[in-house]
Amino acid sequence: MTRTTVVTGATGFLGARVCEVLVERGEQVVAVGRNFSRFPPLDERLCRRAVAELDDPRGLAAAVAGADCVLHSAALSAPWGRRADFLRVNVEGTRRLLEAAAGAGVRRFVHVSSSSVVFDNRDRRGVDEREGPPRRYLADYPESKALAEGVVRGFPGLETVILRPRGIFGPGDTSILPRLMSLARAGKLRVIGRGDNEADLTYVDNVVHALLLARDAPAAKGNTYFISNDETVKLWDFVKSALRALGLPAPERHVPFPVAFALAGALETLHRAAPSLGEPRLTRYTVALLAREQTLDIAAAKRDLGYAPPVPMGGALERTVRAFREAAHA
Repeated sequence: MTRTTVVTGATGFLGARVCEVLVERGEQVVAVGRNFSRFPPLDERLCRRAVAELDDPRGLAAAVAGADCVLHSAALSAPWGRRADFLRVNVEGTRRLLEAAAGAGVRRFVHVSSSSVVFDNRDRRGVDEREGPPRRYLADYPESKALAEGVVRGFPGLETVILRPRGIFGPGDTSILPRLMSLARAGKLRVIGRGDNEADLTYVDNVVHALLLARDAPAAKGNTYFISNDETVKLWDFVKSALRALGLPAPERHVPFPVAFALAGALETLHRAAPSLGEPRLTRYTVALLAREQTLDIAAAKRDLGYAPPVPMGGALERTVRAFREAAHA
């Protein structure tokens, strides 16, 4: 019997890459998303497209029918937005997908969460899965992901696994690197804090590798795992290397963390009072992520999943830069 894997968020950065890898492996996949205009041209004999929203129970039921596993990467992922939207998509949307999967007899449900669910705006090293949530979140996104984890963890009738990747980057990234590139081109990018903070990041193909391991590993059932490249970097050195390789100016000027954090707080207050202004150019959550030190202990993923990142940081940066250069000249 042929196994079918459902991938949500298939029209996004991570989900699209998961679909590509599954098709490369000759596996059946159902790609669930909203807008397939930029979806890669994959073999339709192996990849079925399903247009569905997370608030569409019928569409979700049709997408997961006959599937063995769901890899849930769809999410509203942004440093700013309406709290109601984060809850609707990340929490209630996940609940509806779980209900559809359980109703269809799906065996395993792998949920893509985020390392930010334990981020408490402090410098931390070697954080592992025993770490609890912070007393207060800096943004609605990480809080909504933590709430979604609670829904997944307590859901009956499914084998559930939760992955918490840290700082996903690579070809196809539409968030982290493009934002930094835009600021660098405009000459507005500043190093926040001392600029020597260490952090873990994860190349997109390594996240895909972890997802497929979590789908298949018997020991993963019911567990939560941090995922990273297992190579700590000095974050701003990494950013500068990427920008220079792309022919963009690397930031040299620094802004003290307390100044940037206070400015971000003031901007958030202004933009909440005037929603028509849209997203602030700086948020406290973004400032903290760029300035604080946070590294992960991924021993559990190594032990239970057999996870070892296939692509090291050097090769990951090289592939990412090459892909962005090619996209710029396409």
